[in-house]
Amino acid sequence: MRNAFAKALTETAAARDDVVLLSGDIGNRLFDPFKERCPDRFINCGVAEANMIGVAAGMAMSGLRPVAYTIVPFLTSRCLEQIRVDLCYQRQPVVLVGVGGGLSYASLGGTHHACEDIALLRALPEMSVLCPGDALEVPGALAAALAHDGPVYVRLGKKGEAVVHDAEPEVALGGSITVRSGDDVALLAVGNLLPLACEAAADLEREGIGARVESMVSVKPLDEGMLEEVFATCRAVVVVEEHSRIGGAGAAVAQWSVDRREPVRARLACVATPDAFFHEAGSQAYARERLGLTPQAVATAAREAMAAR
Repeated sequence: MRNAFAKALTETAAARDDVVLLSGDIGNRLFDPFKERCPDRFINCGVAEANMIGVAAGMAMSGLRPVAYTIVPFLTSRCLEQIRVDLCYQRQPVVLVGVGGGLSYASLGGTHHACEDIALLRALPEMSVLCPGDALEVPGALAAALAHDGPVYVRLGKKGEAVVHDAEPEVALGGSITVRSGDDVALLAVGNLLPLACEAAADLEREGIGARVESMVSVKPLDEGMLEEVFATCRAVVVVEEHSRIGGAGAAVAQWSVDRREPVRARLACVATPDAFFHEAGSQAYARERLGLTPQAVATAAREAMAAR
């Protein structure tokens, strides 16, 4: 995903002289093409991420469109006050791009795990949250973020993610992308768990269970039209996310269902990380296996939710 982001941003900045890239001391080689084409619009802010947010806010107030990029925990939890006050309170059009969402950096331990970021940022007024599901969704997510007149958080994986789409889909704030049709259960996949949800859907299909897969690319605002449809047509809805079960996309969907005037038809379940720190180091695949983020776990959650309805 990060390569797709770097390419899309470079192409965008070449066509728009108001786009500026701020980096928290990472991605120097990744952004070499950007620096070659736009040498005056790349600023390495160093290991001073909170200051980077303040710089981005000032640039936005001056008419520029800054994009701030670094590893998720250092962009979000480390800078939460600056994001809240400098960006959200003043509704500044800054795009925050976090690389390494979820357990992408599992081998580096708990300091680099990112399983609370969606909860933190979606709670802030004026903030929008986009979680592209594969590399082909990234350019559309960047375009949608830059077209918005307020702050947007774009949550990326890292590298090597499976590509689900055949071509770049349209991405919109408040939108989702139907990847697979089915009327028994809907799997709402958030970000880099989209390929995993597709594997689970294929497993369920072999059992005669029609599994719809949605790339829930916009976590805030939600695609309420899609939610109305899947809760009306399916027996169960399962949110699949590499994020804590507290405060993430599953919690957002649950809150949406509570706020409706009428109860939803389908049973809601969520496959997510537990409310606990993961005190082990290993590959992302290892961490997912240990925390129950597997196609088998998603398929089991779907079966159980359907049976409980």
